[in-house]
Amino acid sequence: MKYLHAMVRVRDLDASMRFYCEGLGLRETRRKDFPEHRFTLVYLAAPESPESEVELTYNHDDEDYGSARNFGHLAFEVEDIYAICSHLAAMGVVIHRPPRDGHMAFVRSPDLISIELLQKGDPLPPAEPWRSMPNAGQW
Repeated sequence: MKYLHAMVRVRDLDASMRFYCEGLGLRETRRKDFPEHRFTLVYLAAPESPESEVELTYNHDDEDYGSARNFGHLAFEVEDIYAICSHLAAMGVVIHRPPRDGHMAFVRSPDLISIELLQKGDPLPPAEPWRSMPNAGQW
């Protein structure tokens, strides 16, 4: 398993970039804009640890994040997304967003922190029971 990034939802992307980059000294490593889905992702890293990133998620539409909803998730790259989801499910963990695509899944920690699991390399071929499994709750 490899730690990838922590995601934080931001209301004002310009102000957040000033804080994280000018204030803290992080550097933008990449940016992905999804105008059709109305959000932008900006990845930042500290100069001495470029492999560990902070993902700023800016939703173009105003949203009430409620109590701490602005902190999105921790992300981990895994060797076999189906194996780890099976293992977690066997432990009683709810798979909130099953890996239907062989690439991505979401679970929650006991403290309800969202954890994103991403398949290392190319997605695995879609497989049951994951392919047919619906989402469960919020992730």
